[in-house]
Amino acid sequence: MYTKSLKIGVLGSGIVGRVLGAAFAKEGHPVMLGSRNTAKHEILDWVEENPGVITGSFANTAAYADIIVIATKGIVTLEAIGLAGVDNFTGKTVIDTTNPISLSAPVNGVLPYFTDYNSSLLEKIQAALPKANIVKAFSCVGNALMYKPYFDEGKPSMFIAGNNEDAKKVVTSILTAFGWDTEDMGKAEAARAIEPLCILWCLPGFTRNEWTHAFKLLKS
Repeated sequence: MYTKSLKIGVLGSGIVGRVLGAAFAKEGHPVMLGSRNTAKHEILDWVEENPGVITGSFANTAAYADIIVIATKGIVTLEAIGLAGVDNFTGKTVIDTTNPISLSAPVNGVLPYFTDYNSSLLEKIQAALPKANIVKAFSCVGNALMYKPYFDEGKPSMFIAGNNEDAKKVVTSILTAFGWDTEDMGKAEAARAIEPLCILWCLPGFTRNEWTHAFKLLKS
């Protein structure tokens, strides 16, 4: 069951991790932000701007949390999981925000991925954490719109996927609180379709410097 008393551990102190950590804190959750270096000035500024939040190592953050948010760069996600400690994920809902973006530069605005269309980073994470309940979310929109997005046309759609139905219900409750309509695309394999949406979302940004859009699934 999703309640405001659940402790949130965010692995990754980049902009996505800081945005989502602040959002959970605004929703009344205890929050720990995990980083390799908690003394970085952007983390110290974030703590000052968000009273009550705390910071720690990846391992401390994963052990602390009831719900874990993975907000690392895709290329280092499996390494971060190792640093956090596989046992610290056991039985927990894990929100996977990552995308498998490689280190190469975009080509005509198209991000290069290190996965192919028959695999996904979510599936690699689930294989590394067989006793955790991984749910893909927050991967198809920029950080500025992750919390309480507003569009005249209505609430945008957030696409999720994962093998555990209870975990997806928890994530759906979070997304509702954060201002999203949730579209459950199915099991872990569905992330093969969801993760490339980041490529599509970024195209207007890289080609026209447009970054304030989101997806909406229309139904008749």
